[in-house]
This record gives sequence, C-alpha cells and structure tokens, in this order.
Amino acid sequence: MPSLSYLDKIAVLDLGDNENRFSPEFLEQVGAHLDTVVADGAQALITTASGKFYSNGLDLDWLGANADQFGSYVGQVQSLFARVLTLPMPTAAALPGHAFGAGAMLAIAHDFRVMREDRGYFCFPEVDIHIPFSAGMAALIQAKLSPKSAVASMTTGRRFGGPDALAHDIVDAIAAADAVTDTAAALLTPLGAKDSDTLGAIKNTMFGAAVTALATV
Repeated sequence: MPSLSYLDKIAVLDLGDNENRFSPEFLEQVGAHLDTVVADGAQALITTASGKFYSNGLDLDWLGANADQFGSYVGQVQSLFARVLTLPMPTAAALPGHAFGAGAMLAIAHDFRVMREDRGYFCFPEVDIHIPFSAGMAALIQAKLSPKSAVASMTTGRRFGGPDALAHDIVDAIAAADAVTDTAAALLTPLGAKDSDTLGAIKNTMFGAAVTALATV
C-alpha cells in the first residue's frame, strides 16, 4: 500500500512493494497522501516504489469484474494524472523497476523522471494489448515527449531500458537501483521552495490542453 515519508522538505510517496496497480482503493490512498503533501507545504514530491515495479498501471482484473464502472474508473485515473501534472511543487518519479501503461503515464505526469540503469522497463504496451489511448492519455504523453519519442513509445509497444529511455528523453537521469530516490532528490533540491500559487498557475497554463483532455472520458 502507498506510504508517505520525508527527505527534509521533500515528500516521498512510496507506491508499494507489489505491482502497484490502480485499484480504486489504491487511487483513493494516493489521493489522500497528495492531500497531505499539499497541506504540509512540502517543497517538492518524489514518487517511487519498494519492489521491482514502479507501477503496472490499470487494475484490469478489477475492471473486468466491474465493467459497468469503466467510465468513472478511467475518470478517476485521469484525474490523478491531471493532478500530478499540475501539482504546485516540483515533482519527480524515481523508477526502481518496471513502469507499464498507466504506470508509465503517471511517471510522465511528473516534471522529472529517474530510472534504474540496469533493470526494469518503461513501456506503453497499448498497441500490443489492443487498448487505444484515450484522448486525455495521448495528450498527456504528447505534452511531455518530443514527437519522435512519442511515436517511438506510443505506436510500437517498445520496452525501454534505462539507457534507452534516457537516449529518447523519456527520463532525465538513470541511477543504480539503490540511488534512484536520492538522484531524484538531487534534481529537486536545487530548485528550492517555489511559490505554490505561481507554480500551479504556470503548470495549468503549460499543460492546459492536456488537463482539458484528461477531464473528458
């Protein structure tokens, strides 16, 4: 289950030690932790995980058993993406392992990404599992990646290892398994404390089209 700790003034949200799929309960817990991070006035946020997965994304088993809730579920997922995308503080995803599908989209929603250099994949497998991107999900990815990197990642199902993801500007740094969080903190610490109202307004302007698309299911 997700847990929250702090490195000085940087909040560290650990998504858990399993596949960290987006069950409704998981999404509610992450949302509650983000509420705490904002209320505490954290200087920045890092999300990471304890196991070999950052996140495997959508909880397809839950969705298969609750198909009648598809719309509300996707809306909840996309709301999380929009919230992280516009969070009024610097953010970084520290990936200790695999980030697939919606898990990779959550990482993309952060300002920065650090990936383990020797193991783990970053992958949008949608083209191979016959699940087209929603307009909001596509807008999110395209807001963060260059057109070349978006095509390489969205249309091929390619699994990017750390060095490959760095070469395609999908991540900002790579590090040893036990150093991804510290490397993310090293990216965020020099930024100092930013005025939350100003930074939030800037992000909402920068990513306004993606936020609007994410609000539509």
